[in-house]
Amino acid sequence: MSGALELIVEGYVSLKDRKALDELRMHRRKLLADLNACTGIDCTGTIQQIEEEIIVIEAGLARLDGAATS
Repeated sequence: MSGALELIVEGYVSLKDRKALDELRMHRRKLLADLNACTGIDCTGTIQQIEEEIIVIEAGLARLDGAATS
């Protein structure tokens, strides 16, 4: 996976922009749903990449949650 999304998430975490991270995660989840509904072509590689991106976004959200409780 490209480090671009990791840098974007890092930026949002440093800005404490939970809304932007939530929107980013919602967008990736919609993409995932659309790809899973896709027929006729093999989308497994793209699906895997989107799933990995969601993990990165959720890790950023968890960091924000941890910072809020500290």
